[in-house]
Amino acid sequence: MQIKGYEIALSEAALDDIFASRLQIINMIDENFSGFKNLAEGDRKALHYLVRAAKMINDVALEQDHPLNLLLKTGLEKAASAGSTHAAKALRLFNSLNGVTGLNGLDPEPVEIFKNIHGFKGRNFYPSDLGEEEFHRILLCMLQAGRIEEVRRIVSARTMVRRKGKYLTSIDYTEYFAPIFSQVANELELAAHYSTDAAFKDYLGWQVQALLQNNEDMDMLADRHWAVLQDSPLEFTLSRENYDDEMTPTVFANPELSGRLKEAGIEVVPKDMLGARVGIVNAEGTKLLLRFKNQMKDLAGLMPLAERYTQNINAAADLKQTMVDVDLATLQGDYAQCRGGITTAQNLPNNDKLSVKCGGGRRNVYHRQVRMAVDPERTRKMLEALVAPEFHRWYNPEAEHLFVIGHENGHSLGPGSEFQTALGAYAHIIEENKADVISITFMPEYVKTGIISEATLKEIYVTWIVRLLLKSRPQLIQPHRVGDLIHFNFLRQNGVILFNADRKLEIDFTKIDDAMHRLLHETIEVQLSKSPQKAKEFIDRYTTWDNLTEYIAETLQQLGVKPYKEIRTYL
Repeated sequence: MQIKGYEIALSEAALDDIFASRLQIINMIDENFSGFKNLAEGDRKALHYLVRAAKMINDVALEQDHPLNLLLKTGLEKAASAGSTHAAKALRLFNSLNGVTGLNGLDPEPVEIFKNIHGFKGRNFYPSDLGEEEFHRILLCMLQAGRIEEVRRIVSARTMVRRKGKYLTSIDYTEYFAPIFSQVANELELAAHYSTDAAFKDYLGWQVQALLQNNEDMDMLADRHWAVLQDSPLEFTLSRENYDDEMTPTVFANPELSGRLKEAGIEVVPKDMLGARVGIVNAEGTKLLLRFKNQMKDLAGLMPLAERYTQNINAAADLKQTMVDVDLATLQGDYAQCRGGITTAQNLPNNDKLSVKCGGGRRNVYHRQVRMAVDPERTRKMLEALVAPEFHRWYNPEAEHLFVIGHENGHSLGPGSEFQTALGAYAHIIEENKADVISITFMPEYVKTGIISEATLKEIYVTWIVRLLLKSRPQLIQPHRVGDLIHFNFLRQNGVILFNADRKLEIDFTKIDDAMHRLLHETIEVQLSKSPQKAKEFIDRYTTWDNLTEYIAETLQQLGVKPYKEIRTYL
């Protein structure tokens, strides 16, 4: 079947197979949810406008991701409404990936819904026919021609790049997406009108201005007002993360170009993919997060090599970090690109954002509906197949939430943006690895303060290590999974884990603390080096894929894997 002249690549039978056994459904809250019913009437109205704004942001992300996304989504919707079951099923997969193509976290090659429609290294941030070598050559020519400010905008986070004669030109998001940003701003203004929380109203007002003005200061002010929200009943996030742009970081692999950019004082930052999150703050879940927050200043003082960089967290000042547990109404845009996984929590703004550079705070948001979507029966089969029986009692899905809290807090510790972005294409892998390592390294500190027990610490250790059993070999564009492989191999090399004669996982708890402190030290050294080469050497050293990891992956796949996710929004 063809849609807008493009043939659907997957048969109806293949799509049916995905939906029957390989799709995990994640339900968002609806109007029957108790938290929704307990909201003030104004906040219930505001929530609906926030969801509408989020759905509009999804169209922005689709445009950023691939030049044909919006065209083909519209085509699929029209054909499905006309009665085509094939189009309806292809549309369902499109909505899962939130695009025409993407990794599913299992297969080595991207899933492609249409024949001969592939993804691009530069997504749609850059022209689809722009290759890496030409990109570098054009930038060098522009620098030689004195077009310094235009190059600065081209390699910045918030521009779409297009051809202009023999050069490239940049268009700020607020200009490129002006019509839809105006519609989003209108929805946010309506939400602010009905919201009962003064601080949340204030934040939405700043976010409206950030959408309407070509001025990075407006983003900074919106971020700063968002980051201090602790007691608002509602959650709205316009996320800006740059994990998807694989083109911009290639400049670090070109010594001549990276040197010229540095001489010109140009900071290179990958493009931001936009996402939108809407939800209701869960007061009980938030109380636990705040107990962990109270330890962050102490943890900052335990970071290795701290004398060689300025900590984001100042022990002598107020801790600029808010944390909320959220019942989700919707995830859109970047959040909804479920390409092998879906985030359970997030710490924003990232270090490359102006608000953080100017001393603003951060905010951690945890996704209750995502972490509660577990399959107990599959977990039981996985433990029986791969984990020695004496460790089964220590596996607890709730312990993974505690690990994730430590991970998100870990992003606020360690070297700042200048060290992270200097690692180029490897920056996100090293940073996600760092956050994981900080979480596990410092978990004993939470025992000392009584936040968790010794038994809970063992649950966290075992649950995290079991999480490192990968269902497929990760690719560089999957920083969290590459980090898992790094940790798995490091723990094997240091005798923390082994597989017995029955090929079942065993853990030596006595070796964890020392090994993790050494890995944290090594990770911080890599960030401080500002060397993409040293980052690559670190990753290569710990990402070997051998007979054991292949056996684990095959075993997990035989147990049944659901690499596709479907987010169902009801509001």
